[in-house]
Amino acid sequence: MEPQDKQSRQMIPLAIVVAGALIAGAIYFGGKPSSSASLTQNTKTGQAAPVGEVAPVSAKDHVLGNANTAKVVLIEYSDLECPFCKVFHNTIHQLMDTYKNGELAVVFRQFPIAQLHSKAAKEAEASECAAELGGNEGFWKFLDGVFATTNSNNSLDPAELPVIAGDIGLDVTAFNTCLSSGKYAKLIADGVTAAVKAGAQGTPYSVLVTKSGKKSPVNGAQPFATVKAQIDALLK
Repeated sequence: MEPQDKQSRQMIPLAIVVAGALIAGAIYFGGKPSSSASLTQNTKTGQAAPVGEVAPVSAKDHVLGNANTAKVVLIEYSDLECPFCKVFHNTIHQLMDTYKNGELAVVFRQFPIAQLHSKAAKEAEASECAAELGGNEGFWKFLDGVFATTNSNNSLDPAELPVIAGDIGLDVTAFNTCLSSGKYAKLIADGVTAAVKAGAQGTPYSVLVTKSGKKSPVNGAQPFATVKAQIDALLK
């Protein structure tokens, strides 16, 4: 490894921490809720932040449904150790079960909050390794496995990650090699930056986007009925 590459990799965890600190600072100085938990983990009733710059869906994204043909795409910025994200993950599956005619697609984007969840960034890397080895289906199965296993708030034992990979049929040796390489660390750090640009001030943060480009934020783990009402309004 070249010295410059090594230095860049060493800076990635710092970049995630700095991004998290900027989020907390922006919320604090903007007069948002002051409790330490609500700075980075959105409750069901949090106020929606203004939608910022949301990158278009691309081949690099992890998608449920068909984002090219769906009338509404829900783009979620999420942290694998956030308890509200764990709840909202079930809501995502409910929504996909409800809109079975292709009206909705869901895109998952990485937003680990390092100042609360030091394990979340590595778990995010693990999910990218799952995508590399198992494709889009492997990614979502791995995500399901992590959320089903963790009790959230930094509680998942890292030793469980290859177990989950094996349970969904991935090559565990290849998975461990991928994860230990750190090859996706920069991608995760870039994801944090992109989430902040999109207006995320906590997790989960989602944006509903129509084919015409209209954007509607979903702040926090809003209940199924609330998100469905937003989607239905956009479908009209």
